[in-house]
Amino acid sequence: MSTRNFCNRTRREFLWQTGAGFGATALAGMLGAEGFFAPRAAAASELASAGNPLAAKPPTSTGKAKSVIFLFMYGGPSHIDTFDYKPSMVGMDNKTIQVKTFGRGGKKNEGRIVEPRWKFKQYGQSGKWVSDLFPHLAQHVDDIAFLNSMVADSPIHGSAMLMMNSGKLISGSPALGSWVNYGLGSVNENLPGFVVMLDPSGGPISGAKNWSSGYMPATYQGTTFKHQGAPVLNLTRPHGITPEMQRDTLDTLAELNARHQATRIDNTELAARIASYELAYKMQTSAPEAVDFQQESAATLAMYGVGQEPTHHFGSQCLLARRMVERGVRFIQIYSGGAHNDANWDAHGDLVANHGKHAGETDQPIAALLADLKQRGLFDETLVVWGGEFGRQPTAEYAKGTGRDHNSFGFTMWMAGGGIKGGVTVGSTDEIGSRAVERPTEVKELHATVLQQMGLDPNHLSYFYNGLDQKLVGVEHVNPIREIIA
Repeated sequence: MSTRNFCNRTRREFLWQTGAGFGATALAGMLGAEGFFAPRAAAASELASAGNPLAAKPPTSTGKAKSVIFLFMYGGPSHIDTFDYKPSMVGMDNKTIQVKTFGRGGKKNEGRIVEPRWKFKQYGQSGKWVSDLFPHLAQHVDDIAFLNSMVADSPIHGSAMLMMNSGKLISGSPALGSWVNYGLGSVNENLPGFVVMLDPSGGPISGAKNWSSGYMPATYQGTTFKHQGAPVLNLTRPHGITPEMQRDTLDTLAELNARHQATRIDNTELAARIASYELAYKMQTSAPEAVDFQQESAATLAMYGVGQEPTHHFGSQCLLARRMVERGVRFIQIYSGGAHNDANWDAHGDLVANHGKHAGETDQPIAALLADLKQRGLFDETLVVWGGEFGRQPTAEYAKGTGRDHNSFGFTMWMAGGGIKGGVTVGSTDEIGSRAVERPTEVKELHATVLQQMGLDPNHLSYFYNGLDQKLVGVEHVNPIREIIA
């Protein structure tokens, strides 16, 4: 090898030693033009240098939805008692059969059938079978796409909820709402981009881990909202602190941020903190207005069941969700059920009492939400998702009673609005609803569909952390559920 200085090399030597690189450069250019390389989402430091981490960003792909409302039925509603009609089970009550199940009670090879406790009827032009648990929602089946073959990776509440919310069985990853706000930002600078509303009985198992921003800055985490009283905890200005003092603090932080940018220091966390302070400052006046139902007509309040029992709480939350959508909030999640056991849909004991209670609280408000979004021209740009962390087994958990154990092998969720086809059903479970047999649909496919409809490419949206481009849907390519996309 020549020991001559590089600068003294001849032109012929230079071309001989670097020629292969020209071909690689040309190949990279052609592949890039063809879309071979994934357009990685901006790293956190790049977002910070652009200013506000929650600044609105254009979608990266075609999508009709601008907001998501996720109606989370915590505890696991029974699919065969709601939207998955199993006529062959009628007359099988208390019959012991051979069936493999896996739930809280472990793995079993046989069980005692608990036939559906509600009658089913057909509705709409689609002829979808719906149980008597949801007489109001049944009127909207032609606007809904039912996913009758969902499968999950865990039959245990904590890990299954984390999977449904973040795509991972363990904590530490950003929630779906965090990914949406990271990818698109917020069009409302006075309200959070990711709002969570809880059941009056309390939060779900794993608590705030279900709406955490994980390894992303806290700017993207969910903010819990209440529909009455102070909408956000700890939002009231501390005694002795004036708006002018708050503004001075923000100005100081902004100046410090500018200095960090000038010296090329990674200012991700600082930018996120400034954005959080700015948001809290603006929310002190905006949040109370958002929950002020005095602006709503008496007919609207009655439609949602506000001021009536048992619909008042969930109805108020659904109405607040619609008002948030009107104000540009990207992602709203409402929990039906909290705490443990019969405080949520976890029907291990008396199935009729449990599901009757929770369906009674939610049926009318959900139907009202769909109708209200349509009449205000918001339905096509609002994606509504309904479901729990898993379903329930066709067999009894105990020797006596109607309670069902957890079922992650097959269950039902549904989606509506936001460019989703209505009046369709995808997949099916076996004749007793014990497991998905046609078109098993994974949670990551549901997540990919939400991102796709929001104008985000699920296989390219990433966040650089711990040396990897992290993605909500994982490292392998995932397709959205194309059968339900209009």
